[in-house]
Amino acid sequence: MLQPVGHAFILAREDIDVALAGMTDAQCWLQINGIATVGYHLAHLAGSTDRLMTYARGEPLTDAQQAILARERAIAEVRPSLETLLGNWHQVVTAALRQLATTPESALFERRAVGRERLPSNVHGLLFHAAEHAARHTGQIVTTAKLVRTTR
Repeated sequence: MLQPVGHAFILAREDIDVALAGMTDAQCWLQINGIATVGYHLAHLAGSTDRLMTYARGEPLTDAQQAILARERAIAEVRPSLETLLGNWHQVVTAALRQLATTPESALFERRAVGRERLPSNVHGLLFHAAEHAARHTGQIVTTAKLVRTTR
């Protein structure tokens, strides 16, 4: 039942790798016409996927995850290298695939609470939302990378 989620993560990782091959750090952080940078999308994608997978396990966010969330808001000031951002994304995908492989089908509709407001969800909903969210940001990364490459 979780194969589509796994496929979405694998495709997102592959599409991002192809789209960003040969991109420079400067291009990663180039902002055009006020749209979010490749760097922002990549940092947010890794952080949000990690957070959603944590909620799917029924765990609260760690202090480290809270710090990453706070840094995301000002990531354009920090500007980690593209290599660092891609490395983080790859680690998150590897962990997500491992989690999917060990999630029993019997647990998919267990209730989960999300965020400080403890919004109601379940394991299935969180995993599919993580995959859908990854697909959306992958599309934004691919499109923004094409735009950045054509800007002089």
